[in-house]
Amino acid sequence: MERDATLHEAERWFVRHGLPYFVDDERATVRRGLERGRLLPVLTLAVVVAAAVGVLLGLLMHDVSGGLALGLLVLAAVLAVYAGTTLRVRVIAAWAARHTLRTLPQLFPLVTRALPLLLLFVTFLFINTEVWMVANSLDPAVLTMAVMFFAAIAVGFLLVQLPAEMDRVDDDTDPGRLSRRTAGTPVASCADEVFGGADPNELVEVVEVSGLQKWNLVLVLLVAQALQVLLLSGAVLLFFLVFGQVVMQPDVVHSWLGLEGPDELSRVPAPLLKVSVFLAGFSGLYFTVYAVTDETYRSQFFTAVTRELERAVAVRAVYQTLRRTATTD
Repeated sequence: MERDATLHEAERWFVRHGLPYFVDDERATVRRGLERGRLLPVLTLAVVVAAAVGVLLGLLMHDVSGGLALGLLVLAAVLAVYAGTTLRVRVIAAWAARHTLRTLPQLFPLVTRALPLLLLFVTFLFINTEVWMVANSLDPAVLTMAVMFFAAIAVGFLLVQLPAEMDRVDDDTDPGRLSRRTAGTPVASCADEVFGGADPNELVEVVEVSGLQKWNLVLVLLVAQALQVLLLSGAVLLFFLVFGQVVMQPDVVHSWLGLEGPDELSRVPAPLLKVSVFLAGFSGLYFTVYAVTDETYRSQFFTAVTRELERAVAVRAVYQTLRRTATTD
């Protein structure tokens, strides 16, 4: 009974820390959700619904780009709902959000390393006539697709780079360090027993993380990094909206863009909003590349998250051992 209670508490601990794939039952559910028989109908439904909504809007509004943008948003929304529920990505996102908020004071010095050069570069673009002309020529739908394109490139870049960061998480097989990492977790009382008498070869096998569990670690890093990029992009957007209101005089903007009268629909002129959104999206892509290529940023950001994941790997090793002994008993 005590062992069953420990296993149950360990599973709850994994879920709270954004690692649902470490739980055997959760992982089995996710694996079923990724089977072709389940995934293809969802993809087909998402494409059909997105196409129907996009075509309907395009016909009603006589706006092809608007219909395409809305269709892509609907497609992304349907897939996000499926990923959040069946694939349990919402659990990962919830932990990443809590971690980001908890570590904001530590993130500020890291972000300030990237901001000066970034703001210097994009501010030069901000006062460039051609950038204003290009951004103003984009209708809202095309601008939305441009930002989605930046986001897709950023996510793709992270998916290529982040797995390499996870290769070292399960390398440490020292029994003493593994046992100490479980302190304060539900399996702490069992760690010395599990690691103390473990055969070195068996310990390597138990500690090694692969398959869906390895991708869970990657997704934790991906979502945490994406939230940071989103916060930075929001800050850049706010900066340019304020900076533009102060610096860019209406008559200058109108002469650049060939406008005949002031934009009286809102306090934030439409051209300023478009330029700010476009540059904020570009800044997010720049920061994504910077975050995984700058050695100082990588060492500080990834060290904080990796320490959490190394702890989870140690807890998982005890959990797997207890599950195995429970099955053989």
